[in-house]
Amino acid sequence: MAVDYDSKEYLEGVIKYWNAANYLSVGQLFLRDNPLLKGDLTSDDVKIKPIGHWGTIASQNFIYAELNRVINKYDLNMFYIEGSGHGGQVMVSNSYVDGSYTEIYPNITQDEKGLQRLFKQFSFPGGIASHAAPETPGSMHEGGELGYSISHGTGAILDNPDQIAAVEVGDGESESGPLAASWFSDKFINPITDGAVLPIINLNGFKISNPTILSRMTDEELTNYFKGMGWDPMFVETDGAADDVMRTAEAMAKVMDSAIEKIQAIQKNARDNNDNTEPIWPMIIFRSPKGWTGPKKDKDGNPIEGSFRAHQVPLDFSAGNMDDKEEFLAWMESYKPEDLFNQDGSIKQDVIDMAPKGTKRMAMNPITNGGVKPEPLDLPDYKKYAVDTSTPGKTVAQDMVVWSDYIRDTMKLNQHNFRAFGPDESKSNRLYSMLDYGKRQWMEPIHEPADENMAPQGRVIDSQLSEHQDEGFLEGYVLTGRHGFFATYEAFGRVVDSMLTQHFKWLRKASEQYWRHDYPSLNFVDTSTVFQQDHNGYTHQDPGMLTHLSEKKPEFIREYLPADANTLLAVGDVVFRSREKINLIVTSKHPRPQWFSIEEATNLVHNGLGYIDWASTDQGEEPDIVFAAAGTEPTWESLAAISILHDNFPEMKIRFINVVDILKLRSPKLDPRGLSDEEFDRYFTTDKPVIFAWHGFEGMIKDLFFDRHNHNLHVHGYRENGDITTPFDMRVLNQLDRFDLAKEAVLDQPKYAVKGASFVQKMDDMVAKHTAYIDEVGTDLPEVENWEWKPLK
Repeated sequence: MAVDYDSKEYLEGVIKYWNAANYLSVGQLFLRDNPLLKGDLTSDDVKIKPIGHWGTIASQNFIYAELNRVINKYDLNMFYIEGSGHGGQVMVSNSYVDGSYTEIYPNITQDEKGLQRLFKQFSFPGGIASHAAPETPGSMHEGGELGYSISHGTGAILDNPDQIAAVEVGDGESESGPLAASWFSDKFINPITDGAVLPIINLNGFKISNPTILSRMTDEELTNYFKGMGWDPMFVETDGAADDVMRTAEAMAKVMDSAIEKIQAIQKNARDNNDNTEPIWPMIIFRSPKGWTGPKKDKDGNPIEGSFRAHQVPLDFSAGNMDDKEEFLAWMESYKPEDLFNQDGSIKQDVIDMAPKGTKRMAMNPITNGGVKPEPLDLPDYKKYAVDTSTPGKTVAQDMVVWSDYIRDTMKLNQHNFRAFGPDESKSNRLYSMLDYGKRQWMEPIHEPADENMAPQGRVIDSQLSEHQDEGFLEGYVLTGRHGFFATYEAFGRVVDSMLTQHFKWLRKASEQYWRHDYPSLNFVDTSTVFQQDHNGYTHQDPGMLTHLSEKKPEFIREYLPADANTLLAVGDVVFRSREKINLIVTSKHPRPQWFSIEEATNLVHNGLGYIDWASTDQGEEPDIVFAAAGTEPTWESLAAISILHDNFPEMKIRFINVVDILKLRSPKLDPRGLSDEEFDRYFTTDKPVIFAWHGFEGMIKDLFFDRHNHNLHVHGYRENGDITTPFDMRVLNQLDRFDLAKEAVLDQPKYAVKGASFVQKMDDMVAKHTAYIDEVGTDLPEVENWEWKPLK
């Protein structure tokens, strides 16, 4: 018999389901036992310190219940993203009602004992978090940091044409910069090849202790705003009164039906007619009181429902304070639990029947657990793009230009599961051939010839100048089983370092869940780096992402500093094959000498570092000094310094170590991948001076050497000195230049105290000559710009 999803009887079932989700959500806040409130409620039944949030719960449960209805009516593949910062009960409660929670956690049974465990574990030591954490079925967006709900939803539906992201957006979240920027997401969603995002603003009026801006705007003002952003807003409102629930349910059902039918009409027209015209996507704005269905007033008569006081735990009720017991009981009984649960604590069948079945349940949609049909990348042979380095340093090339050809062909081989993202910098970062082939996805009008590399169906999204948006797209993309990278100027990678922190935390907690599939790695490319910013200057100089990520758990973080194009190619092959990592790649886009053959580069990347025999003069003997370098300019300057030293002190035994995978230098006590003490000592000795030329802040290298035997370390890195200046002067300002490195090598060796005095003066004179020259001419010294590596005799 056909189900009438529009009937009053069916909507009464939706309301009943909603009451069940609300009852479960309140119980999780307060109770550790007696979940069905049988007999007297004692302090032993109540949590000692209830922790969590109530303010958005009832409205989210209402939205979720109505989404279940449209999934059933239209047979949708839909998933839920909880944008409001707090309210972890929502997805837990709903997945418990539909049975998916018990399927994943069999000890949380659908009976009285299971209810007790469900309630007790919430925000409880050894239990589950108060956000939509990786432990929660159906979650792929925790919301610990606000602003990324629409970005994540959009990234998830790219190249997933049959999926709809139902994105609940908190009105407090709406005030964050990333969320405000994310309304531009509609400019990148192609109705032929992508799915759809249905934003639902949960407009409940208040944040922690302030009103929200959007809630004080009229419907007309909101309509004008969102229509101007390219959306079609539809409104539903309730005053929160009990007798208004059915009217609200009917209104929401009509609006959701309209939204789904508009999405389907847009997609059908686009797909039937191959019509890439930018559509106007629907969205929903739902006004309801904060803390809807909860306590109305506190003991002093101040409003709770409909005020900021509903934000967290709205009753002063705990095991140590039972004064509000009657208010709590009345609250729970308002949901009529006798209509929701059987005597044994199981949920009544008519409530369960309101939920979708199988993978149609939003909690069990495979897109939220590593993707619908995840596939590894088909990667081209990176060695065929290799630069000729038969004579080290002779060839000059741009690393990112070379890598771009490799990326282009990766896109050709993976036309539905590989994308590039970035904030309007792909061309600046020299990814020319990638753009020529992959094109920028862009749904707005394209004005040729002024607009370059733009198409409605592209493989690159870099046309919005927002690091948050583009990084959020990538996170949503890889969390749903696809692959890609984000490329940006190094200094402004820091704009999203907290996003990477949140992604790391997701990976870590997800890896602890037996039922979670793994994810492709998130690849983050920093270029336009600190040591060459040309006209941009001091504001564009910050290599701190290296330090930031190195502080995270080592099993999830990799940091690569390829010194040339061949090494970058070898790094690309490794990172695109890796899983569940954040791979940070720091590389150059400018013309640079090329040092390592593709075989040398491959070994450097796979080993993490290597002894460079053609740049060393110790040749099997104990060195006088060890040079180590990590990064493009540090490698270049170290080799130049070695050349200067060899010309002046041919008897000096020099060892050169190039480091690509910097975190391999960690002690195995901290990182199982780290070099053993024996291996570390073979590279760096136990007591010889080590001059480490480093791309980042110096403290990071000092930390890496702290647990090792050799503390005779001299780090030359970024010292927070910068300006609009020449490339070489940036190195001089931070004493990473060849003259300061060579000078340090002599000063570090007592046997050169007399013999090297004139050399030290010579190096100081060269720095002075350099400074005078750039002040006069504006470019670097000819002997710097024209320097070439010569084989050591």
